[in-house]
Amino acid sequence: MTHRTRAQERIDQLDTAAGSRAAKPADGKSAAGDGALARERDEARAKADEYLAALQRERAEFTNFRRRAAEERERDLGLASEGLLRKLLALADDFDLALEAMPAELAGQGWSEGIVAIDRKLRQTLESEGLRPIEVVGRTFDPREHEAVASLPGTGRPEGEVVAEVRRGYRLRDRVLRPAMVAISAGPGEAAEEAPDPWPSRPDGPAERGSPGPA
Repeated sequence: MTHRTRAQERIDQLDTAAGSRAAKPADGKSAAGDGALARERDEARAKADEYLAALQRERAEFTNFRRRAAEERERDLGLASEGLLRKLLALADDFDLALEAMPAELAGQGWSEGIVAIDRKLRQTLESEGLRPIEVVGRTFDPREHEAVASLPGTGRPEGEVVAEVRRGYRLRDRVLRPAMVAISAGPGEAAEEAPDPWPSRPDGPAERGSPGPA
């Protein structure tokens, strides 16, 4: 059932009254009455149009409000999710160090396979949240994705090419969440007899060297 406003109901009443008067013989009084009814009808129609326009504006403003509220809620949830992902990345870094430092003779043992399985599950969880590692080795240094911590001479690679990954970087959907720490080539040059160690040692664990262990 269509909802009708009071103004619309009044217009119908005026139209009915005007029709009834039109069916009767016209005289001076009825003509004046018809004119008054027509004016009242026009005023009622104008008021109805005004109410309708106001309702449409309110509806549009409410729609915009709901859209902005949804965008703000999504943004706030994204920020909370991003904070949690950063914390999980610190755990993923520790797994990288542990797997890299694992002695070869321990490979295949039950507890070491368990660590590998936990690391794999962690990577799958990060990927399900839209997190992807940034490919670095062999790429040209890009300050938007890479953070250079060392420049190595005598690598035989073009200057500015990434030759080693110190710490993984990650991209969250379409933007960089954390740049990768990398070592870049200082140019082909001659191979140095003993290249300096570019990997900074961590006070709470072993030094990060080369590419991380298996994911």
